[in-house]
Amino acid sequence: MSKKGNSFKNRVGVVYSTSDDFDYDENEFQEEETLPNNQQKLRVELDKKNRKGKKVTLVTGYTGMTKDLNELGKMLKSKCGVGGNVKDREILIQGDFRQKVGELLSKEGYSVKVI
Repeated sequence: MSKKGNSFKNRVGVVYSTSDDFDYDENEFQEEETLPNNQQKLRVELDKKNRKGKKVTLVTGYTGMTKDLNELGKMLKSKCGVGGNVKDREILIQGDFRQKVGELLSKEGYSVKVI
């Protein structure tokens, strides 16, 4: 007996339930509102761990929606002229661009700490 709108495809982590009264409760992920640039406290640091010795500029501490984080990452990658990625709420820029990224973020109004 399945309830309308209670599709098994949406049940991540639930294998089987024998209860007739079982109602799968989806805890929808609510993203935080994006803070204004001047309230963001970002850290810019160099990272080489688990990257086979290659250097990566890492931007952490962003509070806001994933869409806005992706846009910021895209802007930084294009201004630095290199590749990178946005994952796990962090922006990865290939190479050592700490100073340049710090300056770009400061011009955008972010509070930046370069490590």
